[in-house]
Amino acid sequence: MAASKRTLIGLVVIVVAVGAGQQWLARRSADRLGPTVASLAQVGDIRMISSQTCGYCIAARQWFERHRVAYAECTIETDASCLAEYQALGAPGTPVIRVRERAMLGFSPERLQQALQRPG
Repeated sequence: MAASKRTLIGLVVIVVAVGAGQQWLARRSADRLGPTVASLAQVGDIRMISSQTCGYCIAARQWFERHRVAYAECTIETDASCLAEYQALGAPGTPVIRVRERAMLGFSPERLQQALQRPG
């Protein structure tokens, strides 16, 4: 019984360590993209449709600000035209990031960089 309990505890420790390592690597990768995205983004290129209760929106906002990326934001709860735009897109959630009028659901620095590098 004691050996199986130690094995279970060891397994939990490994799973937690792997999860923490993956989160660290993802954040490091996203942070490395910050200067590139900031250099590619011009005023008016990025617009985030957000919600006041959206944790992903908060994380995206913090990332944009930390890396000094030019972006605009509207909130569906406080801006009727923002809500209408959101509903017209048929998006299932927020944030919706519009890059030069192309919409993408969710926030991903990698996809953001790719969208900014596309011509037109």
